[in-house]
Amino acid sequence: MIERSLDVDAVRAFVHVADTGSFTRCAEIMGTSQSAISLKIQRLETRLGHRLLERTPRSVRLSAPGAIFLERARDLVAAHDRVLGAFGASRQRLAIGISDHVAGPELPTLISRMNARDTGVLIEIRIGSTGELLQAFDRRELNAAIVRFHDDRDDGKVVAEEKFGWFAASDWRHRHGEPIPVATMPEPCGVRSLASRRLDDAGIDWTEIFIGGGVAAVSAAVTAKLGVAALAPRMLPFGVVDVGPALGLPDLPRLPIVLHSRVRDGRSAAILGELSAAFRSAARD
Repeated sequence: MIERSLDVDAVRAFVHVADTGSFTRCAEIMGTSQSAISLKIQRLETRLGHRLLERTPRSVRLSAPGAIFLERARDLVAAHDRVLGAFGASRQRLAIGISDHVAGPELPTLISRMNARDTGVLIEIRIGSTGELLQAFDRRELNAAIVRFHDDRDDGKVVAEEKFGWFAASDWRHRHGEPIPVATMPEPCGVRSLASRRLDDAGIDWTEIFIGGGVAAVSAAVTAKLGVAALAPRMLPFGVVDVGPALGLPDLPRLPIVLHSRVRDGRSAAILGELSAAFRSAARD
């Protein structure tokens, strides 16, 4: 009798490739190399006797058998994880800090996806400033932190770099001769520190008009026409535009998103890999 059992990790890899359309992103999620993922998929295809993915130098797409297998593959991975969760000694706990300047509008969808894919891991999310979260990480209150680059740190892994600009409500107008009113987050905030330093270095006369407890509050202040704020485009509310060039404000650099983690392998590492890949994709968009 020919052995027909499937490697669950290979099936999981297939699902990730199907969802992301990329062997590279799948490798990032699973914390391995692209060649290792390719080998897993090849062995899975050999086991099933069908080509599951059509590969070209520029794209990866499902074959007809792959499209049929995908939902069954999802069911198999989900059942596998449910069994592990039910018979494990306890659910793993993964405490992740995510900077408010990183979290963005995608976060609720990402949390839902993470929970659905691995119910054996209890995910705890803490939102805060980069400085606060790094302090909590150093106190070992967090297993990982996904934050903006911090001047005082040279550890962590850069996940992506994201464009920032100066934004204001489309119908807001600066009063000539008055300081530029700026809405910011409270200290310690790396974006606040960078933005204020760039304004000072450029000799721009500015004043702090509003301090918000998070990006949502700062965005609300901008929408309310209080002034301008340094924000990433994906964080913008409707009706907000880039006013930096018109006001002669200094360019802001692309700011890194950095992963600090003590998680090295296992299911928690896979979740962190998927989160990192999602933020990398959002930053590119």
